[in-house]
Order: sequence, then C-alpha cells, then structure tokens
Amino acid sequence: MTQRGIIFNIQRFAIHDGPGIRTTVFFKGCPLLCWWCHNPESHKILPEKFDGCNLRRGFDQSFSMNKDEVGKELSVDELMAEIIKDRVFFEESSGGVTFCGGEPLMQPDFLVDLLNECNSSGIHTTIDTSGFAPSEILKETAINADLFLFDLKLMNDDLHQKYTGVSNQLILKNLIELDQLSKKIIIRIPIVPELTDTNENLFAIRGFISYLKNVSEVNLLPYHRAGEGKYLKYHKENKMDKTESPTSTNLENIKLFFSELECKVKIGG
Repeated sequence: MTQRGIIFNIQRFAIHDGPGIRTTVFFKGCPLLCWWCHNPESHKILPEKFDGCNLRRGFDQSFSMNKDEVGKELSVDELMAEIIKDRVFFEESSGGVTFCGGEPLMQPDFLVDLLNECNSSGIHTTIDTSGFAPSEILKETAINADLFLFDLKLMNDDLHQKYTGVSNQLILKNLIELDQLSKKIIIRIPIVPELTDTNENLFAIRGFISYLKNVSEVNLLPYHRAGEGKYLKYHKENKMDKTESPTSTNLENIKLFFSELECKVKIGG
C-alpha cells in the first residue's frame, strides 16, 4: 500500500532550495521550536484549523486544502503526480524537488518512498533538514537523496536547547555520519542578531565545518521578519518581535569570515 504523508504547501519554481529550478514540498511537523522560525504553522504534524486561513497556493484545485486548514494528507502517488508536472523545468535547469518543512525526516516512510520514486524517475532530490532525527532514518533517506541542506544553528548545547527546544548533540553526530557517507552537503546557518550571530558561535561553526570533507557550500540565511504575520494568524507566540534583520555590512563581514573555508559561501539559499 502506498505511503501517505501530511504536507502544508507546494512551492513551484523555487530557486533558493538547491540547484536549478525546483519544486519545494513542505512537510508538516517539526521536533524543533526555533524562536526565529518563519513557518510556525509547520510545528504540529497533524492538519490544523485556523479561522480565516487560506493556504491554497502551490496546489492544483483538486489538491487544495480546506480554506481554514493547514496541512493535507496525500499519497506518494498523488504527490508524485504534482512533482512530475514540473519535470520540464527540472530538465532545462538541472533542478529537481526539495523536501523541507517543518522537518521531512519526521515522516520517514513517506519520505523514503518519495525519494525512491524520484530516483526511478531521474529527478534530482534535496532534503532540507535540521538533522534532528534517529541516525538510522538519516542513513536510510541518504541512500536516494542527492543533496542535503543541513542547518547549523548554535554550537553551544545549552543555548541550542534554550532557543530550539532540543540538544544539538544528535544533530552534530548525524552531520558527521552524513559526511562520512560522502553525501553532498550544503550547510545553512541562520544569521539571527544576538543569538546565532555571535563571534563565539560563528567561530565554533566554522571550526566544525573545517573538519568535514563533503561540504560544497555554506549559505548564510539572514533573519527576516516576513513571517511575523503568521504568528498572529496562527495564534502563536512570537518571541522575536523586537529583533531586526542583520545589516548588509554585517552579512558581508560574516561571508568574508567563512570564505576561509575551502567551499563556496553565499548570502541566502
């Protein structure tokens, strides 16, 4: 029987979630509660109802969610039918599909079947992950995943627990194991003023990356306030409502700092 999973958005023609033109599939559910998260509607794995919500973007009419509901259950076949519609754009741009969230590794059976189907169809696959998942799940998904976008947020474990809700020990262990599997990795670092953007944290991240052999790129993701409206819409507490975005000068300085690594460094995804 085909696996079924819960997603809350499909974004077509994405250009910041891996190489080429991509279709980005947003999985519902995340084990982290990052203070700066811009998708608070992704936290709970089950569909949720909110007054006045309408998230039909990305879906064909036949797969639209109910007007006041975030999250829809789809089978692997149904979702693959949506992905394959964009195959011509993948082929022309060396693009593919990116599975993100939330955290796609929270729905491992669904994700593994999707990766198998994409691999059989010759579609490039990327997993955008926090890295917080059982190691055996990460290894199983790595078999048919072409690329990992792997978040590194805070290296101090106490701070990581405070601002994300979980320890970073499993995350760092998984990143090392993924590197040992010779999987292509892009490290993504959220640049959040006064939280992740400290000399101590950035030095620690750069030092950790320097020991990895398969990191092709580092992406610096500046904190932005574009998701503020979601916290009101979905009745979630916004702990970052007084935080401003990092300045362009500061971002350029951080880029220069990470450019000492032997890989590409860029601002944004």
